[in-house]
Amino acid sequence: MSSPSDRGLILSVNSGSSSLKISLFRVLSGEQSQDPVELILESNTTSLTSPPAKFTFTISSSSSSAPPPSSQIDSSEISAEEISDHKSALAFFLKHLRESAGYNEKDIKKVCHRVVHGGDYRKPVVIDDESYEHLEKLSDLAPLHNGNALSVIRTTLEALPHASSIAYFDTAFHSTIPPHISTYMIDQNIAKNRGLRKYGFHGLSYAYILRTVSEHLSKPQSQTSLIVLHLGSGASICAIKNGQSLDTSMGLTPVSGLPGATRAGDVDGSMIFHYLARRGGEDDSGDDDDVGRMSHEKLQGVEVHVTRAEEILNKQSGWKSLMGTTDFGTIVQRRNAALSSSESPSADQDLAVLAFNIFVDRILTFLGSYFVKLGGKVDAVVFAGGIGERSVEVRESVVKGVECLGFGIDKGKNEDVQKKREEGGESVKVVDVSAEGAREKKVLVCWTDEQYEMARECTLEQSFWN
Repeated sequence: MSSPSDRGLILSVNSGSSSLKISLFRVLSGEQSQDPVELILESNTTSLTSPPAKFTFTISSSSSSAPPPSSQIDSSEISAEEISDHKSALAFFLKHLRESAGYNEKDIKKVCHRVVHGGDYRKPVVIDDESYEHLEKLSDLAPLHNGNALSVIRTTLEALPHASSIAYFDTAFHSTIPPHISTYMIDQNIAKNRGLRKYGFHGLSYAYILRTVSEHLSKPQSQTSLIVLHLGSGASICAIKNGQSLDTSMGLTPVSGLPGATRAGDVDGSMIFHYLARRGGEDDSGDDDDVGRMSHEKLQGVEVHVTRAEEILNKQSGWKSLMGTTDFGTIVQRRNAALSSSESPSADQDLAVLAFNIFVDRILTFLGSYFVKLGGKVDAVVFAGGIGERSVEVRESVVKGVECLGFGIDKGKNEDVQKKREEGGESVKVVDVSAEGAREKKVLVCWTDEQYEMARECTLEQSFWN
């Protein structure tokens, strides 16, 4: 059994749909810190689906473990034409770690991988032939993420054969969802044989937020009930009752629930047939006197395959389909311009207002439902994720919509969230933006950290180190 001081380094790898985030941690002994690990450096590769990829490599401002003296680290963003996918992004990072930061790859003892869909896995697992094969079978349920994670895992096993690779699953946090919520009203023989049920996602983020917010509230996790909004390009919301996931907006796959950058969110299940149906008389412009009618003639029918339907709902929908952009910040800017202008808004501005209002409306639909499911006993509504952390307007609009439930937001505090974060640095994990008259039901902003959550859990799980 090894002691914390001789465990070496932990690498946390987070494969997104078009990004790769990597953090390097050092294991701490109990005497040095309440935290079991310390962040040394982190890297972020973005725009993997729209080259050239952009790469950053940054030393943690709070790290006491400086890189070797020979290191030459440039923290500015660089374009990396040699990066074409997640596999090459990991190889580029390892090269940078060795040549620029001066770290010996053999000091990395564990590699933690975020895997979106874990099926029936309720705990993290060490990657071996059996677990890898099982994860391959689950890729169809999370095509934007699992396939990328598996390619990174393969590369890691080849590049770091001395290190154990461990898979951490976003679905595991939601294993506490009761059957009456996770079960779909379909033939149960088919459902059980094919694993068709609600799984939920963003679990690593929710686990981090639950622990961090309960500490902020000075309450045990087992007594903490929250409604957490993880809002980003992929967005979801979770009801946490007494420290356990009760319900969440995503289901069998991440495509259901809230809309996102390229995801439709909840839609009528039969809509896809109408979407793809061949309609007589339709020209290239899409104009048709019979719009909205689906022919029942066999020749006009369309065989809709799961892969084609999921491609549309997962990658060709969301605010990209409405606005032509996956950048929610652009939508907010155009929406604000439309609201502040004395002139008639442009077509783009009108669409921006629509996209923004749809997003807020869907959030309120779930938030109100979860408030009822929790019996009104909610310690806080928590905003997280890129949009949740940065969008003053989304937070204000959402909280305004639930003022009737006893929540309120302080305008000044809400506008100063980023300033507080910049002034306090990484030590600022939670900011309270609650209105003075609504203190019993708090509104919080939390900076989630999935890489830290994996490294922390890895360090504390003794079986991984025996």
